[in-house]
Amino acid sequence: MKVGIIQSNYIPWRGYFDFIDDVDLFIFHDDLQYTKGDWRNRNRVKTPAGLQWLTVPVRYTHREQLIDQVELDDSQPWRRKHLNLLEANYRSARYFHEYFRSFEEVLSPAYGNISQLNIALIRWVMSRLDIKTPTLISRELNAVGSKTVRLIDALKKVNGTIYLSGPAAAEYLDLQSFSDHGIRLEYKSYDYPDYTQLWGDFVPAVSVLDLLFNAGPDARKYLKSLRPNPIILP
Repeated sequence: MKVGIIQSNYIPWRGYFDFIDDVDLFIFHDDLQYTKGDWRNRNRVKTPAGLQWLTVPVRYTHREQLIDQVELDDSQPWRRKHLNLLEANYRSARYFHEYFRSFEEVLSPAYGNISQLNIALIRWVMSRLDIKTPTLISRELNAVGSKTVRLIDALKKVNGTIYLSGPAAAEYLDLQSFSDHGIRLEYKSYDYPDYTQLWGDFVPAVSVLDLLFNAGPDARKYLKSLRPNPIILP
C-alpha cells in the first residue's frame, strides 16, 4: 500500500491534490511543530494586480506549538475578507458560481484550530475533484520518534509498503532506514499542463480554487503530473 504523509495547508495548490490522488492512504501530519510564515495558514490567488495572499490569522504563541494546537483568531473578519477577494477577482471565471457558495459553507463554521479548518477544506476539494483516497489524521496513530523514525513508525502502523514523499524531504530522509524496513521510497513529480486562467500569463503556484473556478468539471485533466514519480528505493 502506498502512503503519503504531509502537513495540512490552507486551500493548497493542485500538486497537493495530485499527491493525495497518487496514494492509497493519505495522512494529515498535523501533530508536528507549526511553522510560522508557511503554507499552513495561507495561500495565493491570482488577481489583475498580480498574486495576492489569503492569510488566516492564528494565535501562534510559542515555538513548540503543534499545528493542531494553533487556534484561529476569529476576532478578525478574515472569512469575509477572503470571500470578498475571491468574488471580486473570480466572479467572471466560467465555473465560479458552481463552487463559491459551497466553499463558503465549508469555510464558515467556527473551527477550533487551523488543522481542522484545513482538513475540512481539503476534503471538500477532494470531493469536487472526485479524489476518493481515504485519509487519516496523524495524531490518531500515536507515532513516535522524529523525522524518518516517526514516518516509518506511522507507515508500519497502517501497513504501508511504499512511501510517497515530496522532493524537498530528500534533505532529511534517512534512505537506509527505509531500505532496512523494506519500504519503497518514491519522490512526487510535479509537472503540470497549463489551463486557461484569468488575468494574463499563466501562473502555476496558486490555490487549487483557481483551477476549480476556471476549469470546473475539466479540472482533473490538469491535475496529474506529466512525469512519473522517480523511485529512489526499489
